[in-house]
Amino acid sequence: MLIFGALGYLMKKFKYDGAPLVLAMVLGPLMDNSLRQSLLMSGGSGTIFFTRPICLVILSAVALILLFPALPLVSRVRKRVGESEGN
Repeated sequence: MLIFGALGYLMKKFKYDGAPLVLAMVLGPLMDNSLRQSLLMSGGSGTIFFTRPICLVILSAVALILLFPALPLVSRVRKRVGESEGN
């Protein structure tokens, strides 16, 4: 109880929302079981995640979501490089 109390205090102090933590604690074991089942079905090969169309769509969406915040950084770097080459 003390550990979770300290965690809650730190999360509140650093302005983190508690909902993602609760969601991860609930969905984590389910995702672990699903991953284990998928790997058993494929004989231990991770290629099953890249050969199924639904999984490919989800992985592509995750990649785009993770790369989207980096786009402004890339444009700023390009702008700086363009300015330095023009001088």
